[in-house]
Amino acid sequence: MGKQHNKIIKRSRRKEYLKRKKDQVKATIALKKSTPAKKTAKKAAKKAAVKKTAAKKAVKKTAVKKTAVKKTAAKKAAKKTAKKAAKKAAPKKED
Repeated sequence: MGKQHNKIIKRSRRKEYLKRKKDQVKATIALKKSTPAKKTAKKAAKKAAVKKTAAKKAVKKTAVKKTAVKKTAAKKAAKKTAKKAAKKAAPKKED
């Protein structure tokens, strides 16, 4: 007996539901339009972070290069002194 009554209730509840969903979509669209500043701020922050990491990598590379140059210079100097010492220690050959 109550089927007709249930149908009316279902329809009215569905209308209310659809209205709520439509309002929710409108609110999210309005929110997205009002917050482009946040997106640009995020992008700028990302770019700054990338620049910082790139700068750190460049500093590390130059530091590694400098230490490598120092090591090679020290090795060359050690070789020269070793050669000089070897020449002094070796007896001279006479023909």
